[in-house]
Amino acid sequence: MDLLNTLVDKGLRRELPTREEALAVLATSDDELLDVVAAAGKVRRQWFGRRVKLNYLVNLKSGLCPEDCSYCSQRLGSKAEILKYTWLKPEEASKAAAAGVAGGAKRVCLVASGRGPTDRDVDRVSKTIEAIKEENEGVEVCACLGLLSDGQAERLRTAGADAYNHNLNTSEGTYGDITTTHTYADRVDTVQKAHAAGLSACSGLIAGMGESDEDLVDVVFALRALDPDSVPVNFLIPFEGTPLAKEWNLTPQRALRILAMVRFVCPDVEVRLAGGREVHLRTLQPLALHLANSIFLGDYLTSEGQAGKADLEMIADAGFEVEGTDTTTLPEHRADAASCGTGGGCGSGSGSVCAPPDEEPEVSAARPDLVAVRRRGAGTDLAPNA
Repeated sequence: MDLLNTLVDKGLRRELPTREEALAVLATSDDELLDVVAAAGKVRRQWFGRRVKLNYLVNLKSGLCPEDCSYCSQRLGSKAEILKYTWLKPEEASKAAAAGVAGGAKRVCLVASGRGPTDRDVDRVSKTIEAIKEENEGVEVCACLGLLSDGQAERLRTAGADAYNHNLNTSEGTYGDITTTHTYADRVDTVQKAHAAGLSACSGLIAGMGESDEDLVDVVFALRALDPDSVPVNFLIPFEGTPLAKEWNLTPQRALRILAMVRFVCPDVEVRLAGGREVHLRTLQPLALHLANSIFLGDYLTSEGQAGKADLEMIADAGFEVEGTDTTTLPEHRADAASCGTGGGCGSGSGSVCAPPDEEPEVSAARPDLVAVRRRGAGTDLAPNA
């Protein structure tokens, strides 16, 4: 297929595809799916080999959020029966992180619900970062605390944080449809603050919220322009008790096409297979490893994930290997450039564009049985899944 040959060539040169090419990936048929995965897999292997980076989430503060993000089980007004607790103590968070590190995680992601941290919260998280670093040599720590105020990113960096996560989630044009208590511009500003402070920027999206193909391409192109080192691709977990509980818009095949499109647009960044992979990719999860070079190990913030042991077996069975702490995740040119934002330049080449399918694709039947609320790990007396 001319389209895929063009995209592989551009990916190997770190050249930006055209919007039409990105849209064409999403419009490919199921008959072409393995060809799409194989093509994007060539780009993935060029920059990341067969390594898979493991990340582990620690939910420092669950629920009790004043924001109204429609996709979130922790939102204001959520009736989802999730765990709710206030800040974990540094030693509690460090113990939770140690379980993930013991399971093979290279990065620990510290997440707290809320609009953004107060200065006191930054102090609290700084102590937690220090405790984790002291107990786990070589581990990376990423903070995800919401919107940042001036100076807070610098304080987290001084405390030892390596990265900061703040997702764009969806396109600027549809952002107001999912959240009204802050803006798309607020999110962009926080990613830029993290970058400016010398933190590795981590920013991604959520697919499956009813967005169009154009929305998906818009947000991924916006991410490319922001130049984060990591792009988590989340698939909506439709929690009962949230406004998007009935949004079951994804098939395993569509999820793979979305991941492939992200890889073609962001060829040399860490593409992370994040929340919802078990719910929407299901038995096709191993194919996604040919597209993403990073996954979360075990459970998520408020939902249960695949067993950590099963994650490790899946990686080995698919012919991949877990990335060690002695290996630099990013390709040399990105690591050396210190996120200077000069990745590959915008592409202007044209290639063959697939026509959209004649019929609307079928979507998955609702599978609420696959959405399990987290009842173990951080904030409980039960052992974590790692």
